[in-house]
Amino acid sequence: MQVLVIGAGLAGSEAAWQLAQRGVDVTLREMKPVKKTPAHTTEYFAELCCSNSLRSDQLENAVGLLKEELRRLDSLILQCADATRVEAGGALAVDRLGFARMVTEKIRSHPRITVEEGEVTELPAEGAVIVASGPLTSEALSGTLQKLIGETETLHFYDAAAPLVSFESVDMDAAYFASRYDRGTPDYINCPMEKEEYLAFWQALTTAQEAEVHGFEDKSVFEGCMPAEVMARRGEDTLRYGPLKPRGLPNPKTGREPYAVVQLRKDNAEGSIYNLVGFQTHLRFPEQKRVFSMIPALHDAQFLRYGVMHRNTYLDSPRLLNRYYQLLSQPRISFAGQMTGVEGYVESCASGFLAGVETARRLAGKPPVDFPQETAIGALALYVSNASVGNFQPMNINFGIMPPLDHRVRGKRNKNAEISARSLAVIEALEKEVLE
Repeated sequence: MQVLVIGAGLAGSEAAWQLAQRGVDVTLREMKPVKKTPAHTTEYFAELCCSNSLRSDQLENAVGLLKEELRRLDSLILQCADATRVEAGGALAVDRLGFARMVTEKIRSHPRITVEEGEVTELPAEGAVIVASGPLTSEALSGTLQKLIGETETLHFYDAAAPLVSFESVDMDAAYFASRYDRGTPDYINCPMEKEEYLAFWQALTTAQEAEVHGFEDKSVFEGCMPAEVMARRGEDTLRYGPLKPRGLPNPKTGREPYAVVQLRKDNAEGSIYNLVGFQTHLRFPEQKRVFSMIPALHDAQFLRYGVMHRNTYLDSPRLLNRYYQLLSQPRISFAGQMTGVEGYVESCASGFLAGVETARRLAGKPPVDFPQETAIGALALYVSNASVGNFQPMNINFGIMPPLDHRVRGKRNKNAEISARSLAVIEALEKEVLE
């Protein structure tokens, strides 16, 4: 039995790998390099279009738990991320190109995976299919999917990426290395701003000229990837309580916390490229250069890539999918990745993992593995397929969609740690069944 997987992003690559590891032959269709989306720049699979961070690696954080579950269940994406990580305090950040290159090499060298390049415009009339074509699915395939699911209006939100600068162009006399509250190694470059500098920067940001994005409105932006200029328009101190928060980052040159701090995170293993943390933007390129150069340590910054914004589309999944990411009307067809309404790199990986595992089990005549809501993998799948959800919106993994503990625990971190311990105990019990 041959399974067609459409799209070699994080979700599609993970799905193809899980199928192949279970003895299923896979045809992986990827339209790059024949055709690219506005968000892609390389020919590699699993390309990280926005940040190079897979977010927190701590078990007191829900995404840290999700990563640990996937690690224990032999996720390809987590294997490659751990192998190409760059220091980022308590977060898992990767060498962007090194990570994508490793995923690509492993996929292309697997004996059960055949990679075919070119755009898919129609779905086969029979056979198992996993659609992981991403939130920037081509117009032709989008039309096919709309006919398949009967959607008259495609849901969407806007996503943005942050600029990249060269390390050598950062004025380190005006910046310093540190991690917040000294957690982990001091790997972030911190660019401090005094009150007058911040207010001038904030004012310029609120009035800077934006690039035209058809249909864009502030309310259409996903909250977890909010452009800096949109945040700035919400109030003078919004950025200072968000990505420019100075708490826990005292300036060693003054011994006190600055009024605001812009953080830069390493984007490659060599440390020659850094990205502006939390500075997703859709300003025009000249405006990005003008406004972001007002940050004292970036007055002569060399921008290697400017921030960009693109439209993401997603399904009304609670109405269309079950807990295994299968199409209710045609279970032979599954979906995975951001188009299902999971938001984030790791979440996309988790959906591809589950879709791949369950498709392989179905083809082998085995019953599905019902990841319970007590696990992060299960909680995410159950949220996406919960028909009682009214106004469905993309969702990052969070402890709020997992059942509370049956006993009281003092302190949020302690409570979250116990939720994670409960989840990992379930994963341990399921591990043999999942990996067979």
